[in-house]
Amino acid sequence: MSIGMLPSGGHAAASESGALETLGCIAIREVHPGEIVALSDTALRVHQAMAPKSPLAMCTFEHIYFSRPDSIWDGQSVNSVRENLGRQLAIESHTPVDVVIPVPDSSIPAAIGYSQESGVPHNTGFIKNRYIGRTFIQPTESLRQQGVALKYNVLKESVRGRRVLLIDDSIVRGNTTGPLVRMLRDAGAAEVHVRITCPMIAHPCFMGVDMGTYEQLIAHRMNLEQLRAHLGCTSLHFISLEGMMRAIGRSDGYCNACFTGEYPIQINFGQTKTGFENGIS
Repeated sequence: MSIGMLPSGGHAAASESGALETLGCIAIREVHPGEIVALSDTALRVHQAMAPKSPLAMCTFEHIYFSRPDSIWDGQSVNSVRENLGRQLAIESHTPVDVVIPVPDSSIPAAIGYSQESGVPHNTGFIKNRYIGRTFIQPTESLRQQGVALKYNVLKESVRGRRVLLIDDSIVRGNTTGPLVRMLRDAGAAEVHVRITCPMIAHPCFMGVDMGTYEQLIAHRMNLEQLRAHLGCTSLHFISLEGMMRAIGRSDGYCNACFTGEYPIQINFGQTKTGFENGIS
């Protein structure tokens, strides 16, 4: 939660700082853990609750995927963190390629960072249909699969005859990356090397993110080589957990349960997302 002062007087609150900047707010700040904020036309009052302190467990996926790149999250520019993720990928998995292609939009800063670190030029390879929503958070499998087919077109001149390094933010159910690899190959790419800005997601999120069940997560069912063969790419590399946190600039304070299976709270593994929606405990 971020809060800011409106130029015409009063205050506003939003889940991302970018929304407040759009309104022209000044003195924007994040609400810190345990703070109680009272807003009025003329004043902003902050009280610190006397609740017992507990370890922070912020969602790493805000940096990787959810947040707008122009937002500030945990005191850091989301765009800068994503560029750092790309630089770290270049350090961990540099391979001879001709062009770096991002999957728009969340992977564009990572492609810039990879290009800056590796010296390989980046280019636009996919044109995105702006009228299609984010396929990862579509509510059903059929909508997610339809979304991939309708969402992207390939710029053939950017990839024809070239060794392409494709950067994406994550692989969750595995519905998006394989079709994108095939589209690049059909457009004439000589090789397609896939690089992902987060580790393999092998565990569900029980804190509200609809990442599916264990059975739906492709990294839970396949090892790295099986997944590479399934996607049809020349090579596949996920950023390391340590490298991801190095790019974020923190060693703790984040929830990485979807990567590690180590949850910040006790989990009822029989609970599902739809259980909350239907009121079933």
